[in-house]
Amino acid sequence: MTYEDAPALAASVQQPDGVPERLHQQIDFILEVDRLKTIVRRSPLLSADRRENDAEHSWHLALMTLVLAEYADEPVDVSKTLALVLVHDLVEIYAGDTFLYDTTGAADQEEREQRAARRLFAMLPADQHSRFRALWDEFEARKTPEARFAKAMDRLQPLLLNFANKGGTWRTPGVTDADVRARKSVIGDASAPLWEYAQKVIDMGAANGWVARQKHAE
Repeated sequence: MTYEDAPALAASVQQPDGVPERLHQQIDFILEVDRLKTIVRRSPLLSADRRENDAEHSWHLALMTLVLAEYADEPVDVSKTLALVLVHDLVEIYAGDTFLYDTTGAADQEEREQRAARRLFAMLPADQHSRFRALWDEFEARKTPEARFAKAMDRLQPLLLNFANKGGTWRTPGVTDADVRARKSVIGDASAPLWEYAQKVIDMGAANGWVARQKHAE
């Protein structure tokens, strides 16, 4: 489910009289991003027989950042990194979640997400519009230590869920251990120790038959 053509949720909510315009805009944005809780991802939860949603994913990344920041190859501003992981998936309210191994969906992913970013962040007051959009752009560009570590968390979290579930989305037809390794390699751009761990997880998954091994030409 996505809400690309849906009216803003705030249109159905009557605000009290006399609310300052800035606060009105901020509340409208807060109400709108409640929709993130309904955007379902492919990753299976470990604690329940269902898939996680984007809000749960973002919360998990924020907690992982607090726990794992010491493994960043470069010092990171944890507060900045938290802001990046909390903002990065908001555009999926309108653009939808693009499955990591979906090459067809990836073809127009950037276009969909850019369009969604323009609509969503424009709901905020001008200064916050600029700040939130800048955070989203920073995450996408991965040119700062914080953005690289935020992206590493984004790729490590579903890896952990799939591993703990003995396969999860790794069992998608056509996906191999080499595909997983290639898609997760950005972890190594931010943290050598976490990338070493991730590769051990992938190797163990392949050894246990939880992900298909890539066949090599003889």
